[in-house]
Amino acid sequence: MPTQEMTAENFATTVDTNDIVIVDFWADWCGPCKQFAPVFEASSAKNPDIVYAKVDTEAQQALAAQANITAIPTLMVFKDQTLIFNQAGALPPQALDSLIEQVRAVDIPALKAQAEAEAAAGTPSDS
Repeated sequence: MPTQEMTAENFATTVDTNDIVIVDFWADWCGPCKQFAPVFEASSAKNPDIVYAKVDTEAQQALAAQANITAIPTLMVFKDQTLIFNQAGALPPQALDSLIEQVRAVDIPALKAQAEAEAAAGTPSDS
């Protein structure tokens, strides 16, 4: 699946209606962004079940600010509407492949249940 342009208008819908979404925050003037672009495109061709989206931080400044983007490229990965990866810097192809394998293995319901259990255990009782 080719990469798609992500905007403030389609961000929530894209994340909410797809199992895995990988978002590349980039800008045309950014050298590392330009170097990472072919890696991102090649990965999208190898993983047609994943949505690959690009946010032009110059054209989508409000979205970049809302996502707290302070360096580019920044890669965010959402699985089952949950942000599970957020890191600045371009990844080499092998690292991106490894990240995708790890993302596929993440059990979001189990993570949420564990977080809820930890929160409940850490909450003082009202006695």
